[in-house]
Amino acid sequence: MTDQRDSAPRAPEGVDTEKPSAARIYDWYLGGTQNWAVDREFGRRMEQQWPLVRPGSKQNREFMNRAVRAALRAGIRQFIDLGSGVPTAGNVHEVVEAELPEDHDAKVVYVDYEPVAVAHATLILEEGMATDWAGIVQADMRDAKSVLRAEETRRLIDFSQPVCLIMAAVLHFVGPDDDPDGLLAAYRDALAPGSWLAISQMSEGDGSGQYLEGLRWFVEQYRKTSNPVWLRNREEIEPLFGDWRLLEPGIVHLPDWRPDRKINALEAEARPFAWCAVAAKPGL
Repeated sequence: MTDQRDSAPRAPEGVDTEKPSAARIYDWYLGGTQNWAVDREFGRRMEQQWPLVRPGSKQNREFMNRAVRAALRAGIRQFIDLGSGVPTAGNVHEVVEAELPEDHDAKVVYVDYEPVAVAHATLILEEGMATDWAGIVQADMRDAKSVLRAEETRRLIDFSQPVCLIMAAVLHFVGPDDDPDGLLAAYRDALAPGSWLAISQMSEGDGSGQYLEGLRWFVEQYRKTSNPVWLRNREEIEPLFGDWRLLEPGIVHLPDWRPDRKINALEAEARPFAWCAVAAKPGL
């Protein structure tokens, strides 16, 4: 049987589909459709060396989905997704559409610095007729001022009201020289009381054996690129929330944050290699 993901989607104008794109490769990991043969070939090579890359990606996306649904149920209607990649395969605006009535008042801002991701996102939002309430900002999330002051951000987000800020599997691209503590403080300070901060972060965690070695190989490959990966342990993640109140169940592995299904054996192998948490800004 032919994998439906092997079919080619419509390409945004000006996008090179002959070179692999990190955003589209991640889309393939998630089972999305916004990827080309060159992306799938690269992804399969990575998967051969570290078989947990796809289940780990799936666990990260599911955590993000659960966090968004929890925020919606708590009354939050504004979302900023940093390092969002291609907004497909269960991304924020899709969760919003699934959870809220058609006449909802939610707003979503995606942020990514990669032109390929921005082009695909623009096309997807236009085709989904979502551009009145969802948009994308081309900016480096490590430059908080550029993100927060962008025209599209200001069009959609009312910073006097709570916002759910999402940093799902992107902080591993923020290294020590990027001042992660200062960066997180800049975002936290810009948000109103009652806002949420959702973070997931790759880690060696309590992993061991061949899968830990595979993760270290994975990290080493990225260290050779312009986007090196930095792992963090649990103790390094907690300070990133500042004085915000961690929501139950605190800092846990991805499938353990308010789970809504049981994981399979391969997913259980991926479990140790990331941490996640959601915190709320005090003051309301």
